[in-house]
Amino acid sequence: MATLYIIATPIGNLGDMTFRAVETLKTVDLVACEDTRHTLKLLTHFGIRARLLSCRSGNETGASGKVIAVLDEGRTAAYCSDAGTPAISDPGAVLVKNAAAAGHTVIPLPGASAFASLVSIAGSADKSVVFEGFLSPKEGRRKSRLKELLGTGFAFVVYESPFRIHKLLAELAGLEHERYVCVGREMTKMHEEYLRGSAAEISSVLAERKDLRGEFSVFVSGHNA
Repeated sequence: MATLYIIATPIGNLGDMTFRAVETLKTVDLVACEDTRHTLKLLTHFGIRARLLSCRSGNETGASGKVIAVLDEGRTAAYCSDAGTPAISDPGAVLVKNAAAAGHTVIPLPGASAFASLVSIAGSADKSVVFEGFLSPKEGRRKSRLKELLGTGFAFVVYESPFRIHKLLAELAGLEHERYVCVGREMTKMHEEYLRGSAAEISSVLAERKDLRGEFSVFVSGHNA
């Protein structure tokens, strides 16, 4: 039996990397990751040299077999997605499931998460929060799922690209115009920003921007404001 470490990495600010994550990455025999180029830059920043293996959504099943082969030899491995905590709108779940099924120990190294970060500053009294991640880019499916989420009575968090954020906010405003919304943009980075209010109010603010960049994290309260 060997150990696989699931390691959260910064969502933007490299200062959010934990000491434990750095020390663990220095000692493991293999680092599997979503994008070897991205993880190589991270490791180089912290002076870490490691054997890298690509393990992304398109090849996770096959790549997990290679990681397990390393674990079967009694060696240690780690997994990092590009940013944040693996398996939260990122690859990693298949690897975790397969490694655990093979009898190996899987240990999480907690750290940055856009979901947890946004909930922590949303300022809502909701006790239950549903994490949805990215909605379908298809308008019909996206709107149908939004209706379902709004109907649960629970708060929820979705991620959205700068290309579809206006559509998302317009759909939210049309379905539940009084719901409290908190939007995080460029979280932990130099130009991070948080907008609070109704979907229509936030959409109005963003409409004045000439250039929207970065991934958006959107918190929607489970009740009317």
